[in-house]
Amino acid sequence: MSVETITLGCRLNFAESATMKRALEREGGDGDTVIVNSCAVTSEAVRQTRQKIRRARRDRPEARILVTGCAAQIEPETFRDMPEVDAILGNADKLALAKITSASKGLPTDVMTSEVEKVAAGFGNNVRSFVAVQNGCDHRCTFCTIPYGRGNSRSLAYDEVKRAVTAELDRGAREIVITGVDITSYDRAGMKLGDMLQKLLADLPELKRLRLSSLDSIEIDGALYELISEPRMLPHFHLSLQAGDDMILKRMKRRHSRAQAVEIVEKIRAVRPEATIGADLIAGFPTETDEMALNTLKLLDDCDIVAAHIFPFSPREMTPAAKMPQVDRAVIKERAARLREKAAERRLAWLRSHIDTTVGALIENHGKGHTDTFAPITVEGAARGAYVEAIVAHANEKGLIAS
Repeated sequence: MSVETITLGCRLNFAESATMKRALEREGGDGDTVIVNSCAVTSEAVRQTRQKIRRARRDRPEARILVTGCAAQIEPETFRDMPEVDAILGNADKLALAKITSASKGLPTDVMTSEVEKVAAGFGNNVRSFVAVQNGCDHRCTFCTIPYGRGNSRSLAYDEVKRAVTAELDRGAREIVITGVDITSYDRAGMKLGDMLQKLLADLPELKRLRLSSLDSIEIDGALYELISEPRMLPHFHLSLQAGDDMILKRMKRRHSRAQAVEIVEKIRAVRPEATIGADLIAGFPTETDEMALNTLKLLDDCDIVAAHIFPFSPREMTPAAKMPQVDRAVIKERAARLREKAAERRLAWLRSHIDTTVGALIENHGKGHTDTFAPITVEGAARGAYVEAIVAHANEKGLIAS
């Protein structure tokens, strides 16, 4: 059996795609399967999913095409009507081998009411491995459809997390990335994320490099702050900020203020001065004025963001934000472009600041990898999986070039 995965969206999707692929390959059987693991965070992500499906059918005309993920969960009719699609599988069933092999074009199981499969354990590429410790979300940001695609928050038991991380290290992973839909909401038997990670590092001294995926900054607690200074916790933190204006944050139903976002970055830097900050930001949220948009633009400087993910607002059906007064699409496009331009300027200046310095980097493939602060780097001739100390000779918008 040949299994190909095409994955869009978050790191959790990538972990789940690898888990599905591994299960099908162990099962064996005849025929080829293409798994398209979709994203629904924006209408553009759904459009790209449809595009990937059509391309997969052209490239693999005899394969069984199975569509899963959040877009398939939230708007299954979109994919049921596509002649290229053979089967649809909801997020509640995507990790169950029997459901993967028997899936048809029927409607997916309701993730809000079903008994959901255990969160994906993780996967390795022998260098960096993602381990999902949590799934779903209990918050209801007014722009977001993800709770409808993932269900409510649930967390993996500590023993399962430890088992998953150990398995990835045994496969040769040099770095573990903890991921999920909302990992800062991790809560199992009274153990929160910071407590769980402290125990994990204590129990697994062989775990030398630990990263975290996106964090909801307001949920960072004392135990997690304590970990920031831990040398094995790599010093790059990606925050789900979304906006830099208090009124827009309130209308988004976010739970932090602008001042709190700035304060959180200051607290991180106080204990880990070399830490770098990434953030998600939305341009053109409903009712956003020019002044409000400027407040978000200024947040790039105020939080010293060097890795910004900019999203032009995209109204999604069933969300409250879709019913709010909308900003003109041309204005949204202009504001997103301005944010991206500013973010790119800041990022390039940060990358260039590494020139003539020595940096540590984990090489992932073909001499390419990332520094501890998550700057992309190329070290010609460096072996896959090697940790190198290299002198940076050049920097451009793609990353660092070292020797």
